[in-house]
Amino acid sequence: MSTHKTWFITGASSGFGRAFAEHAISRGHNVVASARNVDKLQDLVALAPERVLTVRLDVTRPQDIQPAIDAALARFGRIDVLINNAGFGVLGALEETPEVELRAIMDTNFFGAIAMTQKALPVLRAQRSGAIVNISSLGGQLSFAGFSAYSASKFALEGASEALAAEVAPFGIKVLIVEPGAFRTELMGDATRRMPSMPDYEATVGGTRAMASGMHGAQQGDPRKAAAAIELAIDAPATPLRLQLGADAVDAVRSHAETLLRDLAQWQDVAEATRIDGLAA
Repeated sequence: MSTHKTWFITGASSGFGRAFAEHAISRGHNVVASARNVDKLQDLVALAPERVLTVRLDVTRPQDIQPAIDAALARFGRIDVLINNAGFGVLGALEETPEVELRAIMDTNFFGAIAMTQKALPVLRAQRSGAIVNISSLGGQLSFAGFSAYSASKFALEGASEALAAEVAPFGIKVLIVEPGAFRTELMGDATRRMPSMPDYEATVGGTRAMASGMHGAQQGDPRKAAAAIELAIDAPATPLRLQLGADAVDAVRSHAETLLRDLAQWQDVAEATRIDGLAA
C-alpha cells in the first residue's frame, strides 16, 4: 500500500491529466494540479480542498515553471511524483506539416517536459527520492504515416528519459516512460491539430486520418485504470523504464521490436563488414 505522497501533474484539466489527479486524490495523496486555465480545475479542489493545489502553468513559458514548483513546496513541502503529461497531437504527412507546427509540438511535448524536469530535479535530489513519469505513447516507440511530428516529439522525450534514468538513479529517483495505446481521452479529438491535406498523400495518410476520427470517443482504454497502473509501477521495487498500457500498445511495441530484431539479424553481416581492414575482431 502506498504511503501518501505529493503528485505534481501537468495538463490536469482533461484526459489523462484529470484522471491522474482524480486517482491520486482518491488514494489520499496531495495533488498539485496544473493547467493553462485553472478555472477548469476547481472541481478537483472541491474533491479534497485540503489536499489539492491548483497552479496556472503553461509548460512552454519558462517563467511559469519555477513559481509553480515553489507554490507546491510552500503548500506541501515536497514533490514525490512529477507527471509530465501536458501535450497535444499533430496529424498530417511530414510535407503537410509547416515548420511552425513542428516547433510548437516539440516546444510542448518535449521542451516543456524537459523544463519541468530540470526545475523539479533539485527538489528530488535533495529529498533523495521521487519519481518522474513522462507520458509518451506507443508512438514513442514506432510511428505511422501521418504521425511524424507527434512521434518525433515522443521519440525525443523517450531518448532524454532513458539517459535521465541512468543519471538520477544514484539519488533514489525513478524515471518511468509511459507508452499508452488508445485511451478515452481528447487526444484524437480537440487535442490533435489536423494539417491541411495534400491529394498525393491520400493513399498513405488518408487511412490514418479516418482511423483517428473514427477512434475518438470509442477508445477501449480507461484513463483511471492507466493511473492505477502507473502508481503500481512507480511503487514497485523494480520500476520498469517503460510501461506500455493497453493491449494495442503491447501488441504494437512487441511487433515493432520483433521487426527490429529480424532486420538486425538479416543485415548483421553487412553491418559488421564495415570494420577497418586489418583490425582484430
